[in-house]
Amino acid sequence: MTTIHLTTKIKAPKQTVFDASRNIDIHQQSASPTNEKAIAGVTFGLINLNETVTWRGKHFGFYLTHKSKITAMDFYDYFVDEMEEGKFKTFRHEHFFEEENGVTIMKDKLQYETPFGIFGELFDILFLEKHLTQFLLERNKVLKEVSEKQI
Repeated sequence: MTTIHLTTKIKAPKQTVFDASRNIDIHQQSASPTNEKAIAGVTFGLINLNETVTWRGKHFGFYLTHKSKITAMDFYDYFVDEMEEGKFKTFRHEHFFEEENGVTIMKDKLQYETPFGIFGELFDILFLEKHLTQFLLERNKVLKEVSEKQI
């Protein structure tokens, strides 16, 4: 299992950042390099507990789909999206939010497993972990820009 930890500081209220983080439209904006679009489930606006979204995007030259469900949510502090259907063996993304002196500290904890045994592990080491880290960094950059403009 691979785990990616990221921390992003955003000069905006926690509620603003929390809502931006679960906004389908903002995710599509941040995922524009992979042409990722919401094609089923919640396809715009805010996603909530027990709702799903199916994404379709181009990764490594292939169009892939990934269906996620919001499996936990504690308003303005925490939520989790987990893969229901897709190419991973497992995929769980935890989102944490804390506010200190008008700055929201947003933390991502992404854990996933690749299929295909040693071949999947090798692909992860050589390409996938870096790709997913860059994907999240771009997402967080857009979340920061959007959230800080709203205040």
